[in-house]
Amino acid sequence: MVNRRGTSKLGCLAMLSFVAAIGYFGVTLGKQYWNYLEFKDAMEQEARFASHRTDDNIRDHLRAKVDSLGLPESAKNVRIRRTPSIIFIETHYYLTVEFPGFVKEFLLSPHAMGPL
Repeated sequence: MVNRRGTSKLGCLAMLSFVAAIGYFGVTLGKQYWNYLEFKDAMEQEARFASHRTDDNIRDHLRAKVDSLGLPESAKNVRIRRTPSIIFIETHYYLTVEFPGFVKEFLLSPHAMGPL
């Protein structure tokens, strides 16, 4: 006779599958969030040095960043507004993430402001 604790190998396999799925989607979402933070950082840097750059230069730099990060094309629609003392830079884009059985869209709105 073998003394068993009432556990099965199938339960362990299910738990490992669950952990693997969470890891996979966590890495996928984490990479997208990291790209969002990098793009937001680029926007903040452009706002910091806006007094030395034209709006077209800022847009060109940010559009190049969108391409390098692989963000959706709608992220290239960068809006820039200047007041006598402050610059505002913003954009909006949807990030589509596919989960098993459904697709989820997230609206991301990175923005930055800085003194002129």
